[in-house]
Amino acid sequence: MTATTQTVREIALEQPTAIRVFEKFGIDYCCGGRRPLAEACVAGNLEIDSVIAALEEAAKKTGPRVENWAGKSLDSLSSHIVTTHHAYVKRELPRLALLAQKVVNRHGSTKTELPVVAATLSQLDEELSQHLAKEEAVLFPYVVSLEQSVSLGTDKPHRCFGTVANPIAMMTREHDAAGSLIAEIHRLSGNFTAPEDACPTFHAFYDGLREFEQDLHQHIHLENNILFPRAIELENSTC
Repeated sequence: MTATTQTVREIALEQPTAIRVFEKFGIDYCCGGRRPLAEACVAGNLEIDSVIAALEEAAKKTGPRVENWAGKSLDSLSSHIVTTHHAYVKRELPRLALLAQKVVNRHGSTKTELPVVAATLSQLDEELSQHLAKEEAVLFPYVVSLEQSVSLGTDKPHRCFGTVANPIAMMTREHDAAGSLIAEIHRLSGNFTAPEDACPTFHAFYDGLREFEQDLHQHIHLENNILFPRAIELENSTC
């Protein structure tokens, strides 16, 4: 299978350094990662040869090691997601909300997209807060317990949701919703581009949104493309 026919998701899993390339070109590797790379390039009006060249160059570079979570335990992966990405969301969203309030108060009358950006961000905050709580209280503990039971050869842990595919389906739908909201913020903000005369707070707000989008994409990639499929496969293997 060549890079052009592989899905974006498959490339991201095989080559973790590809994630930065996909971010650079604006290629969705998390929620929309199941389309072939060639199709994703057409949709984004991108030269596929340029993307492939960038992927090959990224694979050759030596730099900070990019963790390959595909081979790690589900316990360590879920712990990483909570301590890194969940913690980031909980820390960053309140900060962004304060910046949003400041820029809307100062520039909202002339930059009419700002109140809409702020409202969309507030909706994203509300939805993600509930989403993270469900993962941390129900789904992740079950997945860790399931992995432990398989390792020890004991009975599967009790669950109130039938099969793990049920909550995973719900979490995936919520990922899609979160991805749509951050994509709308991306669009409204003109690719997080502040006006030339923008104040430092305005720049800080859009810079923060850009960083938040990148982290959210990596966050969803780890869950949709690695944690969730492996959890379903593990549960099915014990039937």
